[in-house]
Amino acid sequence: MNLARLDLNLVVALRALLEERNVTRAGQRVGLSQPAMSAALARLRRHFDDDLLARVGGHYELTALGQVLLDRTSTAYDVLERLFSSQADFDPATENREFRLMASDYAVAVFGTELARVVHEEAPGIRLRFTQTPPTVVEDTATLLSATDGLFMPHGVISDFPVTDLYDDRWVFIVAQDHPSVDDRLTRRDLARLPWVTYQRTYDAPAVRQLGMLGVEPRVEVSVDSFQLLPLMIAGTRRIALIQARLARMLAPIAAVRVVEPPYEAVPLREAFWWHPVHTHDAAHIWLRETAARVGARLPRPDEE
Repeated sequence: MNLARLDLNLVVALRALLEERNVTRAGQRVGLSQPAMSAALARLRRHFDDDLLARVGGHYELTALGQVLLDRTSTAYDVLERLFSSQADFDPATENREFRLMASDYAVAVFGTELARVVHEEAPGIRLRFTQTPPTVVEDTATLLSATDGLFMPHGVISDFPVTDLYDDRWVFIVAQDHPSVDDRLTRRDLARLPWVTYQRTYDAPAVRQLGMLGVEPRVEVSVDSFQLLPLMIAGTRRIALIQARLARMLAPIAAVRVVEPPYEAVPLREAFWWHPVHTHDAAHIWLRETAARVGARLPRPDEE
């Protein structure tokens, strides 16, 4: 494929056509007349040798290839937008820009809130948009990182991308304040016999793998896709859950749970900021990374909070 022969404006037209599935609305969205958008669709059809949009009754539906291109075009558009918005200089006090960041609800609660506070004070025109880390992050890391400004995630899940460390945390267990059979400590036998609440995604993979190496097979009774829901599923029950110490201490007074240390030496947890190499030399992104690292370094240790 010779990119020099392609009109990259067609990426804008293609995205609008695939998402709107209507030539007139797609043209209105990108500021083109209906004839101009029809001409763009014709060029795209010749390039892909496919109709992309097929009329079914009184409306258009995507062809099989059009469906494949729908997600790819959105990603390509985001990459191009970020590429051409790169800056040689960046003044946080005067700039107006949005950074899109992927993070778990845990990372937003214990770190994102403080990052947002600092950004508000130092760069009032900067906006932060946090989105939940998708389940495909491990399988499609490059694509996801290319379409966002970065990812907050602990070490041990992904690799081979630029990264800066933010802060340390550790794994603890939580149980109900009035748990009938757990006093000040858990035993390995407790881990096997008591029902669990788990975070249903795999981002805490090192901690989960450690349990398997210890011969512990959690008896999962409830799984949720939010770390902050774990204490609510623990309160008033016999269940146990593995959770980050910073978040546990933040939520324990609210959810009537208490923190119990693991009956083994838990793997360390180091939260980090990952990004795609395309952002490495962008002045705005450098400021974002340096600010994030500075905020992370100022967080108190989890035992001091």
